[in-house]
Amino acid sequence: MKAGKRFAAAAEKVDRTKAYDFETAIGIVKETAVAKFDETIECAVRLGVDPRKSDQMVRGATVLPHGLGKVERVLVFAKGEKDKEARDAGADYVGADDLAEKIQGGWLEFDRIVATPDMMGAVGKLGKILGPRGLMPNPKLGTVTFEITKAIQEIKAGKAEFKTEKNGIVHSSIGKASFSSQQLTENLTAFLDTLLKLKPAASKGRYFRSITVSSTMGPGVKIDPVWAVNALR
Repeated sequence: MKAGKRFAAAAEKVDRTKAYDFETAIGIVKETAVAKFDETIECAVRLGVDPRKSDQMVRGATVLPHGLGKVERVLVFAKGEKDKEARDAGADYVGADDLAEKIQGGWLEFDRIVATPDMMGAVGKLGKILGPRGLMPNPKLGTVTFEITKAIQEIKAGKAEFKTEKNGIVHSSIGKASFSSQQLTENLTAFLDTLLKLKPAASKGRYFRSITVSSTMGPGVKIDPVWAVNALR
């Protein structure tokens, strides 16, 4: 009941008939993040795309200027010189077939995976385990690469990955409730700017159909999508 009362009280502060600019929306979200833990702030964007068509699937990543508010545990599949490079760059776990066997045995104590292209044969066998959890490395996201140091540094700095769900919505964390309004606004702007640049040529009509920001336990706050596009250009 307590959580329900807190949510109801927070929801009263949100006018659901209105759509706001970035700063106002972030201010309301911070005000309604009243849980006893540091809530994650998320953005959900409904896009004017048909994700069932390959030429309209939107997938990408962006390094948020102020990070995600947590340190990601990075696992790297590499060998030889790239193994050493990964360790020097701050990877939490580095290996090859030994790590693959460990994961097949049920070990999943990591948040992100980077792999050199020559290791994708071993990583590919883990698809049924990693795929459903969104952990498979992908060249489009910069996580299948020989530029190991760059990939690790970007993830540690706060690289947010995203992809369109079957209903055309893209979700991404943009930080924590403890961030300042300016930090969250700048992270939100970076995410939406990247999303706008990834607009598929096959997408017709309005690209940003709706934009909502919210905290883990708080109500959604709408951002005016037309205002947002104009602000980003």
